[in-house]
Amino acid sequence: MGWFNRFRKGITTETKDKKEIKEGLWFKCPKCKNVVSIQEHNENYNVCECGYHEKISAKMYMDIIFDEEEKIIELNPKLRSADPLKFVDTKKYSDRLKATQEKTGLNDAISTFHGKVDKQDLVVAAMNFEFIGGSMGAVVGEKISRAIDYCIDKKVPLMIISKSGGARMMEAAYSLMQMTKTSAKLTQLADAKIPYISFLTDPTTGGVTASYAMLGDINISEPGALIAFAGPRVVKETIGKDLPEGFQTSEFVLEHGFLDYIVPRKELHDKLSLTLKMFNN
Repeated sequence: MGWFNRFRKGITTETKDKKEIKEGLWFKCPKCKNVVSIQEHNENYNVCECGYHEKISAKMYMDIIFDEEEKIIELNPKLRSADPLKFVDTKKYSDRLKATQEKTGLNDAISTFHGKVDKQDLVVAAMNFEFIGGSMGAVVGEKISRAIDYCIDKKVPLMIISKSGGARMMEAAYSLMQMTKTSAKLTQLADAKIPYISFLTDPTTGGVTASYAMLGDINISEPGALIAFAGPRVVKETIGKDLPEGFQTSEFVLEHGFLDYIVPRKELHDKLSLTLKMFNN
């Protein structure tokens, strides 16, 4: 009986994949299971040697994209979500907002910045997945809209880095309205003949995919990113058929014409520089 209890507690053929790794010192790739030090992982832009791109924060993207950190200007940093519907599920939405703000140090699911890429101006709106799954609420739509107004006023190209689970349903119609709002503002940007680069990272789903994420003058993505409206499980249950291998990955989306190219994180700065030079010429 003692032996049986030991077996029940985890002595199985999968034990080799469950070794304890001390928090904060090592990174274990969820794809290939390779283990490297956090320092080495960070130096490699949080990309594993197998090509797996770990999710990174908006701040880390700014360090990769822009030339000089001290010259980066954050736009509208104090905008915060309200709770117009007094939404209550298992927990008050207002309480969840406050807890997430305290935990992440962020005010909402998007941050907007103005900096330079090889001395070329660029405004970047980068989504924060760690803030309620990068969900799109009223503040996300408003900050993108204000960033677009800033770009039109300053004649500066815009880039949006999408990383989101979709609309924030705790704000219901207020959230869904942001799809129309941001799409309309991007039309104004296009009318002003100012370039818009859409950069899709893992995951880009829901209302974000159905609005600004797919409206770029150039749509680009990181390798292996999930890009979809509904997730693969929902699609499979809806159509009642098995899905193709790699369905909804950035490679699959590129093959079917919805992306212009895929760019590894290490090459992002140089590719953006070339793209901006192309637009400027």
